Amino acid sequence: MTPNKEDYLKLMYELGAYRNKISNKSIVAGLNVSPASVSEMVSKLEKDNLVTHTPYQGVQLTEQGMIYASSLIRKHRLWEVFLVEHLNYSWEEVHVEAEILEHATSDILSNRLESFLNNPEFCPHGGIIPSLDTFIEEPNQLSLNTRSEQDRVVIKRVLDETELLEYLAEIGLQINDIVTIKKIGAYEGPIILTNEHGKDVMISYKAASNVFIDVL
Repeated sequence: MTPNKEDYLKLMYELGAYRNKISNKSIVAGLNVSPASVSEMVSKLEKDNLVTHTPYQGVQLTEQGMIYASSLIRKHRLWEVFLVEHLNYSWEEVHVEAEILEHATSDILSNRLESFLNNPEFCPHGGIIPSLDTFIEEPNQLSLNTRSEQDRVVIKRVLDETELLEYLAEIGLQINDIVTIKKIGAYEGPIILTNEHGKDVMISYKAASNVFIDVL
């Protein structure tokens, strides 16, 4: 399978296509590609029995697609842990490097990497690391943009996407940060958060839709 197909499957997994149908629009945004490119790739993946597509409803991973995507996610997230813990990468830097390494990683190598890392449960971005030949669903966490003013939440996971990670690093928002939603801008405007140190952090509505939280 080509790396391009694998990237599509991995993003679909990240977006929850093992649980629900997701729109082509969300794939366009996640991969920064054209709608035509997404439609073409979805057709190819459907022919490979990796996804099912329902017009006007969206695309969903098949069982075969879920297993394949889960294997890619496992390799990607193990490399992210290695890069952060052993090569001093920051959490926003690791995605691009892990993206390259995952495509060249065998099951044997991923098993040895997992053992070397003492069987980590989560990647630096809060995602679960699946075991070999298993499929694990992410917790059905709420996204930050669905909450109300005065809600107090903890950041648990973010979508593994380079621009988002760089953006969150720039505004100073990280995994396990506890914040209170101070103000929500009208018409999908920015959201102002207050952290535990009393500092305000402004995050865009688009970014907040890919930041997953637990309510305290």
